[in-house]
Amino acid sequence: MKALIPSLLHASKVPTPKSSAPKALTDKVDVVLGIAAWAGTAAGVAGVLITGAMMAISMKRGESSEHMSRLGMVLGGCVLVATAGPLVTFVFK
Repeated sequence: MKALIPSLLHASKVPTPKSSAPKALTDKVDVVLGIAAWAGTAAGVAGVLITGAMMAISMKRGESSEHMSRLGMVLGGCVLVATAGPLVTFVFK
């Protein structure tokens, strides 16, 4: 009985279906992902500019605040947006 189970498992083949989405769907998904990537990049640039402006205003007023931590979070988000596409490509191809 023990020898029968491995021989049955070895003899059966696992189906490997082809994954092909319709061309119209992949084109639309590519457009949406492209827009999302540009929006993420624009948000990152705007975040750096806004944080820099807040730092300059605080420095002129003589106030001390935690802008460096805010800048670190913005730059971390920029790195995440910039590396999302290549990471997904690496994992799924």
